[in-house]
Amino acid sequence: MQPYSLEFRQRIIDSYAEVNTSQRQVAQRFRVALSFVQKILKQYRETGSIEPKERLEQTPKKLNSSQLDILKNLVAANNDATFEAFISQKLVPKLWKGAYVIMDNCSIHKGKEIKALDCCSRS
Repeated sequence: MQPYSLEFRQRIIDSYAEVNTSQRQVAQRFRVALSFVQKILKQYRETGSIEPKERLEQTPKKLNSSQLDILKNLVAANNDATFEAFISQKLVPKLWKGAYVIMDNCSIHKGKEIKALDCCSRS
């Protein structure tokens, strides 16, 4: 994602400087997150700059090279596997009596196939 332009950032600073304008109102007006407005105002107060900060280092990878190799091999071996197939063939058979599977509200977790597996409880 590209950072917001300097002109846009300046418009946010100028809008906040108007009398009786809250940070929440500015965020709603420009359709940005309140946290972004708070961040840009804090940066402006502390440094006088509204330029996007440069990242000095990238976010570290979540998997090491060995784990990535294992994942690549699994994907290559099961490149047509679906989430439902993984749950029904790999996860559910390994569940013990009384085990629970907790899933978030991602749309793939709400499919009819997943609900039909009854993998949230196993007796």
